[in-house]
Amino acid sequence: MSEFKLKTPKQAQAVADVYHKVEDTVVGAYKKVEDTVVGGYKAVERKFVDTFLEKAEDKDDGGDTPAGEKE
Repeated sequence: MSEFKLKTPKQAQAVADVYHKVEDTVVGAYKKVEDTVVGGYKAVERKFVDTFLEKAEDKDDGGDTPAGEKE
């Protein structure tokens, strides 16, 4: 039956087209808000890392596990 498909009336296609426009607008707005929020978070995170952390030169994991109690 894959050689057949349901006919779409003109009014139904018009409704679907309007729906897709609305969907694209809403999704686009959401993505813009999400990018702004994530960008702000990343800026704060970068500032925190630059201020309070430094690159570890030793290969030690720096964890709280005392020496001799490695897992």
